[in-house]
Amino acid sequence: MAEEQHPTILKLKETPAKPPVRKVTAGWLKALALEHGADDVGLVEVGREAIADQQPYIDQVFPKAKTLLSFMVRMNREPVRAPARSVANQEFHAVYDDVNDTARAIVRALDEAGVSACNAVAAFPMEVQLPGRGWLVAHKPVAVEAGLGHVGLHRSVIHPKFGSFVLLGTILIDAQADAYDRPIDYNPCLECRLCVAACPVGAISPDGKFDFLNCYTHNYRDFLGNFTDWVDAVVDSSSMKQYRERFTDGETASIWQSLSFKPGYKAAYCIAVCPAGEEVANPFLQDRPGYVEEVVKPLTEKSETVYVLPGSDAEKHVARRFPGKTAKRVRRSTRIGNVRTFLAYLPITFQRGRSKGLSAVYHWTFTGKEEVEATIGIKDGTIDVKPGHLGEADVRIFADSDTWVKILNREYKMVPAIILRKVRVKGSMDLFRAFGRCFPR
Repeated sequence: MAEEQHPTILKLKETPAKPPVRKVTAGWLKALALEHGADDVGLVEVGREAIADQQPYIDQVFPKAKTLLSFMVRMNREPVRAPARSVANQEFHAVYDDVNDTARAIVRALDEAGVSACNAVAAFPMEVQLPGRGWLVAHKPVAVEAGLGHVGLHRSVIHPKFGSFVLLGTILIDAQADAYDRPIDYNPCLECRLCVAACPVGAISPDGKFDFLNCYTHNYRDFLGNFTDWVDAVVDSSSMKQYRERFTDGETASIWQSLSFKPGYKAAYCIAVCPAGEEVANPFLQDRPGYVEEVVKPLTEKSETVYVLPGSDAEKHVARRFPGKTAKRVRRSTRIGNVRTFLAYLPITFQRGRSKGLSAVYHWTFTGKEEVEATIGIKDGTIDVKPGHLGEADVRIFADSDTWVKILNREYKMVPAIILRKVRVKGSMDLFRAFGRCFPR
C-alpha cells in the first residue's frame, strides 16, 4: 500500500491540524493541578534569574519548556514522626508515588487539552552516575520561586500551611501562562532549631551551615551509595566471617529489604520534629516542653546505629550528644573519578570541627592526565576553593593527577607517592597533614 493511501494518512488529511497552544491561563493550570491531586501549586516562567542554574537540567528533560508548574502533595504527620522508621518510610514512599501519579495525571490532562508537557521525576529513579548530580530538575528552588514556601535549616521546603510535611513535583510545559507567581514575602520558619537538636549526626548547625556528607552517610545508608560499599564487601571478603566483620546480619537484611521493596531513610528526623506551618505550629507554641517530650525525645532517645565516616564531625557528635546511640564507622561509598570532581567535592566533605584552629592557604598543581591549578583556603571553620593560584600560599602541593585520584580511592598509598615524587609538598608538612584531617577518611 502506498503511504499516501494509508488510512491514518487519509484521516489526518481530512482533519485540520490544531495549532500548537502558545498561551494558557494561570487559573486554568492551577485548577487542573488541584483537580488531579496537588494540594498546592504555583507557576514560574522558564528563564527566571533565580533558577537560571536549572536551565541545563530543564533542557535535558524537556527543552521546549516555557513554564514550570510546581506542586506539592502533603504527608500525614504522625507516621513521619514515628520512631518506627518502617512506618515513616512507608509514608515517604507512598507520597512520592502520589507525587509521580499526580504529575502523570496532570501531563495527561494537558496533552488532551493540546498542551505539550513533561513531568520531572519526584525522587528516584535518577541519573545515578555517581559521583555527580544524580537528579535533574531540582524541585526545591522552583517551589520557592513559585511561592510554595521557604527552605528551612533542614534544607527542606516549609509550606506556610502544611509545614515540612510535603513532597514536591515539577511539570515542564510548552506554553506560556498569562501570570506567574513570586516567592512568599515571609519566612514560615519558627527559628526553633529542633532540627538541630534531633539530627543524629549533627549535620545541621544553629548558624545555618549544613554538612551534606554526614547526612548522606547515615540517612541514606540504604540507598545507592551504600550499595557499592556492600558489593565491595561481598567481592573482597574471602569468607563469611570476614564479610560479617563489616556487615551484620541485620544490615544484610536491610540491604535485601531495600532491593526487594524500597530503600529506607535512617533518620529524616529534621522533618519529623519541625513545628512550622499553620496546621502544625499550635501544639508547639502552646506547650513547647510538652512538644519536645512527645515529638522530639522519642527520636533523640531512640537506641539505634548511626553510620559515620572515620574522622568525621559526626563521629564525635554521636558520642557527645547521644549516649544511647551507637556510632558505626563505614567506608566512603563513592569513588572520585577525576581531579575536578575532587575539587568540587571539597566543600561538601569539609568537616568544620576537624578544621578548628587551622588557617592556611594551599596552592595545588595537578599534572599528567589533568592539568589543573587551584587555591584552597581554610580559615575560621570555612573552606574556599577557587581555580588558579591566587595570593600567597602557605603550602604548595604538586601531584600527578592520576596518582592523586588513586590515593583518594584507596588504590595507592600516600607515603610511596611522596617517596616516588608523584606527590611533592613545598612548605610545612604539618599544615599538609592538617589539611587531610579536615576530611573524613
